[in-house]
Amino acid sequence: MLFCHNGSEVIESIGYDSERDLENPTGSVFCAHGAGFLVDWDAVKDYMHLESYLQKKDASSGETASNQASYTEEKWISLEEIDQIINNTFYANQGKKSAWKRRKTARESYYEPITYVSREKEIKEEYLLVDGYNIIHAWPELKELADDNMNGARMKLLDNLSNYQGIRKCQIIVVFDAYRVQGHIEEVIDYYNIHMVYTREAQTADQYIEKFAHDNQKKYDITVATSDGLQQLIIRRAGSSLLSARELKIEIEGVNERLKQEYQKIQRIDRNYLMDALSPAAKQQVEEIVRKRK
Repeated sequence: MLFCHNGSEVIESIGYDSERDLENPTGSVFCAHGAGFLVDWDAVKDYMHLESYLQKKDASSGETASNQASYTEEKWISLEEIDQIINNTFYANQGKKSAWKRRKTARESYYEPITYVSREKEIKEEYLLVDGYNIIHAWPELKELADDNMNGARMKLLDNLSNYQGIRKCQIIVVFDAYRVQGHIEEVIDYYNIHMVYTREAQTADQYIEKFAHDNQKKYDITVATSDGLQQLIIRRAGSSLLSARELKIEIEGVNERLKQEYQKIQRIDRNYLMDALSPAAKQQVEEIVRKRK
C-alpha cells in the first residue's frame, strides 16, 4: 500500500470534502420508500431494523448445537409452515391470505352427514395425486421392500391406495418417474379402481403433478400426497391441498381398520342369521358339536 507524503496539502488544494462524496460515503446507506439515504456512524442504531450480529455471537455453543440438531432431525415441513412461507412471500403484497383449509380425512368423509347445498354451489370432483417413489421411500416398510424388490413395493402401494379409494371415492392417480428411460412416452395404466402413470422421457413425477395441479385447479378439487418440501410449496401456491407421506399412511391405516371392522360385522350377522334359521333340534345339535370341540 502506498501513502502520499503530502496528502493533506493535496486534499486542501482540490477542495475535497468526504461528507459530500456520495460514491464513497463515510457513513452507512439505508433504504426507505425505494430510495437510499446516508446515516452517520453514530446514528446507525436509530435506523437499524435488526439486532446486531455481534450481540448474538456470544451465545453459548451448546445452544447453537442443539438448534442445529433439531434442524437436521426435521425431515418435512408442516402445512402451517408452508402457508406461512407463502403468505409472507407470494401473497405478501396482494392483500389476501392463503385459501388453504384442512381437508377431511377418509374417516370423516365416510361418516360425513348428508347436507343439502344450493344449486349455485359448484361441487368439484376430487382428485388425489400421489408421488409414487416419494411415498415408497418415505414409508419404512415399503422402502425396505424396495431395496430388494421395487416392483413389489409399487404393487403394495397400489393395493393400499386401491383399498383407500373404496372408502374415499375419489379419483386417484399414482405417478412414477420414467424420465430416464430413453424414448419412453407417457403411459397411463388402470389398476383396479385407480390410475397409474409413468411419465415420459425428460419429465419427472414432480413436473407431471405440478402441471396437472396448475392446469386443473379450477376444474377439480386436487390433493397431492408428497413429502418433497419444494414440491409442497409449488403445489400450495397452485391452490391445491396437501398430504404428507406420514399423513397418507395414517389415513390408509384408518381405512384398513374400518374395512376390517365392516368385514367382521358382516361375518357376525351371517353367523347369527344361520343359527336363527335352524330348528330348535338342529340348533341343539350344533351347540352340542361346538361344546364337544371345546
